[in-house]
Parts: sequence; structure tokens; C-alpha cells
Amino acid sequence: MAKSPDKAPTAAPRATSNRSTTPVSDAFKEYISRDWADRPTVIPAPREQAGFAAARRLALSRHFPGKRLIIPAGAAKVRSNDTDYAYRAHSAFAHLTGWGSDTVAGSILVLEPTPNGHEATLYFRRPAGRGTDEFYANPEIGEFWIGPRPSLSHVAADLGLATSDLSAFVDVVDTVDGNTLLLRDGDRDVTDSIDGRRLLAADTESLETDGDADLARDLSEMRLVKDGYEIEQMRRAVAATKLAFDDVINDLPAIVAHERGERLVEGTFNRRARAEGNTVGYDTIAASGPHACILHWTRNDGPVVPGDLILLDAGIELDSLYTADITRTLPVNGTFTEVQRRVYEAVREAADAAFAIVKPGIRFREIHAEAMKVIAAKTAEWGLLPVSASESLEPEHQYHRRYMVHGTSHHLGIDVHDCAQARRELYLDGIVDAGMVFTIEPGLYFQPDDLTVPEEYRGIGVRIEDNILVTESGAENLSIDIPRTADDVEAWLAGR
Repeated sequence: MAKSPDKAPTAAPRATSNRSTTPVSDAFKEYISRDWADRPTVIPAPREQAGFAAARRLALSRHFPGKRLIIPAGAAKVRSNDTDYAYRAHSAFAHLTGWGSDTVAGSILVLEPTPNGHEATLYFRRPAGRGTDEFYANPEIGEFWIGPRPSLSHVAADLGLATSDLSAFVDVVDTVDGNTLLLRDGDRDVTDSIDGRRLLAADTESLETDGDADLARDLSEMRLVKDGYEIEQMRRAVAATKLAFDDVINDLPAIVAHERGERLVEGTFNRRARAEGNTVGYDTIAASGPHACILHWTRNDGPVVPGDLILLDAGIELDSLYTADITRTLPVNGTFTEVQRRVYEAVREAADAAFAIVKPGIRFREIHAEAMKVIAAKTAEWGLLPVSASESLEPEHQYHRRYMVHGTSHHLGIDVHDCAQARRELYLDGIVDAGMVFTIEPGLYFQPDDLTVPEEYRGIGVRIEDNILVTESGAENLSIDIPRTADDVEAWLAGR
């Protein structure tokens, strides 16, 4: 199944030379290249997701008959000089190949059209061998530095895909024509190469990319309904995330004692994420006190003070790259004040109202509308609105949205904000189907300097976020085992 072209391994795009002390003598090269034990050849059985990925490729093939499709995993991204960010493959690539956290950076999936559909080939950088100077002298890709890469035959068996060395991808580029479509945001260098060839082949100075946009859209929309493997991964991601929330609660004494306790919350959560999965699915929001009113607070450099609430919005990404996205708001000293409880339970009521209507056949936008009915009613009841709740809900008013400007739900899966390039008519205005996974996350945020609210409310921010699976007859709250009522949260904290 694996194709092995007789070409030298592709050179690394980056390598440090100006401060290198690597030996360069012929004697050293000869000495370091010999007397290594043979590595056993292990051909694995296909991984669990291989069959699901094959079905996804088949579905994609039906959308684009006769078109060559190029989906890059993406290159490693520089963080600082010759230090890279932790590598993560493009979500569309991972979805179509089943390769997760162990993806070789720079890999490219190509679907070549055939009379009966498409033939898929995975191009990646094969091992160079210990007889090359890459082995010891290249800190970017040399296995002495970062470990061995898998063989073509290993990956072919593991993923159930034909494989070829990355150096052979130049042959694909050389034959690019008007029937080639590209995932443009996958890899900048690949995009530049493909675009250059397109312009040359068409003998034009203008580039037509509408087909690329259609490909990106369809790759996103394919993930709106999850298959069985994806649903199981979501269950596992939520279960791992629950362990991380428990860890944070158990560490609260040390967290409170530190002047930057929010950082300790982040660190405790991240430790569990690395132990149970790949990493966190997004930057952890550990927002204590008035920081909870900042929707995407990720600096996490403040104290965690008894008497305040801490809003923890976080999720663990598994090695498959599927992630949870859960928020709980906790009273730091273990007990809600009267006002904190009032706000908290209002948010929970909004979440419960939204969940209650979820079933196949409703429109996605109805979930948000149902939560907003409660938010409007509560803020009107507390005297915060200049009009009644019903008047505020009218499109031309929306006064209650001052205290919750964000939406109530987003799709969730291999991206924390999954399916982001789907068309509006299939997302916000779309019909809810069994197999969809999304969040329900209403909140109330009373900024510390907001003069429209009584002083006792100022600086309180509450969000409750759960991960929801749509079933054939209704919905399942995947995160229901993480305490969410005010009473259960207090009991959770008391039992640490």
C-alpha cells in the first residue's frame, strides 16, 4: 500500500546554523552513522478511527467528482526564533485521515479523481535514516532531536491509507490545473506553490478561488453531524474534563494562598489535560471576581479571593483532537452569597430552559431564543431594564443583552468552535439533527463599573456551559455529572 519513491528526504524548511557546534568531519559522519541496532518492523492493525475517516473521505468525494482535492495538515509554527508552538494538525486533515496528536508536521492528504470517485494518498516526511546528516544535525526534524518518524508502511497500515514520501508531492504540484481544489488555510507554503502553478497553467494574472471556498465550506459542514467514533470521543473528553475540575477544587487552598491563584487554576487544569489527553482544547479561562465579567479572560494573573466567584471555562482535548468545552462558576469559599446564588440560579434556569427544547427538527437559533426569554425575565424582575421583559425581547430593543452579549450555543467537536465555515442556513438557521454536539452556555455579567445595576451585583459574572448531544428523540447532557445546581456546587466544594 505504501509508495516509496527513490528520492532523498525533503530538506527541512528551517534549521539553525549560525551557532551550531555539530561536528562536520567525515570521520564523525561515518562514525555516527554505523553500529545502530536494527529497529523491529511493526505493522499495526488499523486504528479505531480509520474506517470512520474512510467513510468521511467517501462522502467528500461525492461532493467533488472529477476534482483533485488537496488538504494539508500544516507546518509547525514558530513561537520564538527556532522555538515552535506545540504542533497540531489542521482539523479538516485530522478529520479525513484519523491522524491526531501523532501527525507528522507538514503532511498533505491528496484525493486524486478516478472514474469511480477518488484515490487518497497521504504524503509525509518519511524517516531519513541514520546514515544521513539530518539524523543528528537538523534540530527541526532530525530524529536525534525530536525522535523517529514512522515509516510509510507503518502509517499506511495504521490509517488504512496509501502513503508516499513528501518529496513526491512536487509531482502533484507539477500537474495542478483548473480541476484542483485546495484547503487554503492549511499550509501557507503549499498554498503559494499551488497558486503559482495555477496561474502558470491558466496563463493569467488573476486567481479563481471560489472552488477552494466551496471545499472549505463542505469540509466544515461535514462535521455538523457526528459519527459514532466522534460521539464516543466527546464522551471521553467530557469525562477527562470532569477530572480536571475535581483537581482544581482539591487544589483550592493552595490556589487561594497564591497571589496569582488564577495561574494555579490554569496549571492544575493543564496538568490533567496533558495526563489524560493531548492538551487543553483552548486557552483556559480562569476568571475570578470581576475578571469573570471579561468573556475571554485568559491572562489568568489575578488572585482567587474567598467571597468571590471564579468562572472556569476549560476543556481537555484528547489525542484524537476532539475537545470538551465546559464552564462552571464556583464560590471560592464554598458558599454562594444571596445575590450570587440569585444570579447563578437565573443562569441555570436559562440553561435548563434551552436544554428542554432540544430535539431533532427545531432550528438551532431557537435554543438561544429560549435562554434569552429567561435572561430578559430575570433582569426585568430585578429592575435592571428600562422596559418590560417582553418589550426588551423585541429585535429593536434587546436591553437585556447588555448583560449577556454572546450567543448561547456553538457546535463542538474536533474544534472548540466546530463547523465555523458552515453556511448560516445550515448553522444558526439550520435544523437540528440527531448526532449534533453543541454547547448550551448562557451567562450574566455585571461589570464592576456598570451603573445600570445595583452595587451588590457589580463584579459578578456567571456562566454555566454544558456539552449537549442530540439524540433521535431529544438530547443528552454529556456533562451532567459535573455539578451544576447551586446546592450541588456547594456540596461539591464541601467534599473536597
